Amino acid sequence: MATATIGGGSVDKQPIERAIRDKLTSLLQPSILAITNDSWQHRHHAAMRDQQGGNGETHFSVQVVSEEFVGKATMQRHRMIYAALSEELKSGLHALSLNTKTEAEHLKAQVHTPQGTC
Repeated sequence: MATATIGGGSVDKQPIERAIRDKLTSLLQPSILAITNDSWQHRHHAAMRDQQGGNGETHFSVQVVSEEFVGKATMQRHRMIYAALSEELKSGLHALSLNTKTEAEHLKAQVHTPQGTC
């Protein structure tokens, strides 16, 4: 965990990423949860400039594999995630790129992916 000490106390330097991880783990019990902070790619956007670069936690790519998605369409899966992260979206999180799969969908995708590629 990335933390900084300020005035003798410890402050989490990545609170949005930590919240994403904690909330999605609790909600979805994922077999895979990969979170990538893509904010640096958007530092030139007007919203980021207005925030003097913000806190560096505005744009994330999230890959989730969970059995909680069984029987749900992609839009329903995404709505689950957006609902879970509503507080973060109100307080600086600007964009999520979501890849949501069930375990079976994930395994099927791996079978169809040639060796040596991601």
